[in-house]
This record gives sequence, C-alpha cells and structure tokens, in this order.
Amino acid sequence: MTSAAKSYDIAGLKARLGGIRTEENPALVRQKSRDFYWYSPTLKRQLDAVSGDIVAFPASEAEVLAILAACHALAIPVTPRGAGTGNYGQAMPLDGGLVLDLSGLDKVLEIVPGRVRAQAGALIADIDAACAASGQELRLHPSTYRTASIGGFVAGGSGGVGSISWGGLRDLGNIVSLRIATMEATPRILELTGEEVQTVSHAYGTNGIILEVEMPLAPAYGWTEAIIGFEDFGEAAAYANALGEQDAILKKLVSVIAAPVPQSYFLRHRKYLPDGLHIVLVMLAPVARAAFESFTKRWNGRTLYRSDLVGPEEAKGLPPLYELAWNHTTLRALRVDPAITYLQTLYPFPNQLSLAEQVHARLGDEAPAHLEFVRFDGKITSFGLPLIRFTSEARLEEIVALHEDLGIPVFNPHRYTLEEGGMKQTDAAQLAFKREADPQGLLNPGKMIAWAHPDFDLGAGRTYLFLGLERHAGRAGAPGDPT
Repeated sequence: MTSAAKSYDIAGLKARLGGIRTEENPALVRQKSRDFYWYSPTLKRQLDAVSGDIVAFPASEAEVLAILAACHALAIPVTPRGAGTGNYGQAMPLDGGLVLDLSGLDKVLEIVPGRVRAQAGALIADIDAACAASGQELRLHPSTYRTASIGGFVAGGSGGVGSISWGGLRDLGNIVSLRIATMEATPRILELTGEEVQTVSHAYGTNGIILEVEMPLAPAYGWTEAIIGFEDFGEAAAYANALGEQDAILKKLVSVIAAPVPQSYFLRHRKYLPDGLHIVLVMLAPVARAAFESFTKRWNGRTLYRSDLVGPEEAKGLPPLYELAWNHTTLRALRVDPAITYLQTLYPFPNQLSLAEQVHARLGDEAPAHLEFVRFDGKITSFGLPLIRFTSEARLEEIVALHEDLGIPVFNPHRYTLEEGGMKQTDAAQLAFKREADPQGLLNPGKMIAWAHPDFDLGAGRTYLFLGLERHAGRAGAPGDPT
C-alpha cells in the first residue's frame, strides 16, 4: 500500500512541528523514500511507486521526540531513514506518511578504550576517522562504509567486513548498547544493553527509533589488501576456508568470487585479473604478511595483487578491496549489466565447501558464485551472495528452490518483510517489544508480517540466524499472507 491509498493531515502535522525542518517537494520526498531496492527486479516492480508524503529532518533528540509525538497524535506512519544504503526496501514508506531523515544526528559523542558512542546518523567512515587518533576502529562495517550511517547499519544490516574475525551483529557483544525512542503519545527514551539490543537490531525501525549506538572497537591496522588467484573454484574456496581458520593471521576480509565476475565487472582492477582465474580477496594486518605469504605458497595460490607492493601512482584510483566484496560485488556488476541481480544464502557448517561446489557446478554462468567467509557461532563458514543473470521472476524462484532443496537456506533479498527477507525472522520477543514501543503500529508499517498476522509460522523448518528465535519456534499456526 502506498500513500496514494491513504490521506494524512500533513498541514496539521506541519503546524504541530513548528520550526523543525520539513520538505514536501515531491522529487525530494520521492528520493528520500528510496533505498537500493532496485538491486531486485521483483522489488523494483513492487515498490517503484512507493513514496512518503513529507520528510522531516530533526537536528536533535528533542526534535525527534516532538516529531514522533505529533505523528502519533495524527496517526501518521513514520519510516526512519539513515543513508538509504539498504538493499531490500527497509527504509521505504509502504503506507506513505512521514520519512524521518536522521542524517542530522551525526555526532560522535564519546570514544574510550574499547568502545565508541555515536548518534544514529553518524557515517561509519566518520566514526572510524574520529577513532583513528586512539588507534582504534569499528569491528564491523558494510561495504557501503563511506556512505552508510551507524544507525542504518544496526537497523538493517547483519555483518560484513570484519565478520571473518568478529562474527555478525547478532553476536552478543558486537553492539554494546542502543538508545531508542518509542512511538507513543508521549515518546519514551529506552536504553538497551546485552541481549535487549536484539529486539531492535535488524528490525528495520519497526519497533523503535534508534537515536544513539554504542559499538565495540578493535585495534586499527593499515590493512594490506591482496588478491589471490586459482584455476579451480573448489581450490579457491578451500583456501579461503582454511585461511579463515588461521586465527593467528589477523584478517578483516576473505571473499571468493568466481570467474568471470572479477574480469567482467572489477574494471579498475582488471589488469591484475587474468582470464579464467577465480579470485580470493583478502584484507590482513601488516604483521601477518610473512605468514600469509607462506600460507598462500602452501596452497599454490597465485598472488595477483598486493597493495603494499604497488606504488602510489599505480594505486591511485583503485577502490578499496571491500568495495569489490559483499554487496558491492552486485553493485559493480549492475553498473555494467543492469540484468544482474543476486541472492543471499548460508552454506551451513560443516558442509559449506561441498554445498558451494554443488551449486556452482549446477548453475554455472547463470549464478556465478560469490562467497563471504565469516565466523559463525565460532566456526568458519560461508555466506553466499551469488550473482544471478535474471531472466524471469519464475526462474528466480526456481533458483531459490534449488538452493533450499540442497539444504542451503536463502534469506531472500527479493522480499521486503523481516520474516521473508533480510537476514532474520521475527520472533515473539521482538513482536512483544513492538506492542510495547509502538502500540498503534505506526513505525515502518508493512515490514513485519507478524504484526498484522500474529499466527505467522516462525517454526517452518527454516534456519534461524538469531539463536534466540529458536525458543519461540513452533508456537504458531499457518503462515499469514505477507501482502
């Protein structure tokens, strides 16, 4: 449902908001109502007409609270927005209403040994820049490091660069605390710590507006970037998996990308990428270079590129290696071939290598393999972000079914609800928290199936990425209709 189907008292809202900056220009409102949903041809078809009615730009926490109170009084839905770098419609206002642009809350508030506290709209790169003087950096960041906000990462992300060493945002300790506002007649401020943060983390802003984020820090390194080539895809994947298990080699990224993806789409690195070679992207600490060289020789890997071995002129213009990995792989492919899309999968431990090879052998050029190795519950395994040469939505569903038939869970980026897409499913605790924090259901409506369909089946035999969800499984009846 879009704002065309509903009418809100926008004039009354503006009168209540007084001096808070708002914008109603249709072009600007439409731009602020979008994220990278167009990665998916399905979502592009479904969501292309979605737009809010007005955008608000709070400059302080007090202004956020005033906006929420006014919208609650007038029953106007609120969709929070960070930098708009999400991939599956998380920040798109399905019911219209107000888009809450949090980019004005961009201050880094506190840096101490081991942690940083920042407002939700602070850009991740700016947080790291502020932490650099203390020799620290964030543990995790998305490939959209230079443009993503920390609040948006927590609300819509799951992990990324750094997950090979630190796991994902779901892992206890990777978010220290969150300060949020509720959507009530008189909005409350809540401080969440420990397991409480998971009620709001990766919830798309459906059950609270993130105001501040406190994250753990790790020692900062001038990371060395390397590209290693293999003639055999299975060898490349096995090398990457084994490298992930080398705990004494400090790493920030281990990615495998099957040929011909690198040669076709990594245009500025093209001269380092011989035809036919599958590649492994690695970011490692300088202290580990010698160990990494020895390990790579042991596997007969071919070093194609090392950032420490090229001069400044040669390196000029090359994007950082993390901008070839995670969902930037898809973005670089889309820039060359608009018919490309992707999937998000998990290759469960301990069969990750066998499963990845099976899919690669069966789908070949139709779905070139892309693996991101991560530490998952203490074990090294792999997420898949295969590129898909899109032909039809029906064929896309067949590819999803093929993965699931092999025992490979698909976290479908062609769905905009929490339960079907993204990287988790709604649990009873999260739903209960929404009832407490947003009793009228005004926060980002349409994204949580269980709000409208509390009998949605959480125990349908799917893999849960958040272990806390398992204890709620099996309580529900038949699945609800997500649309």
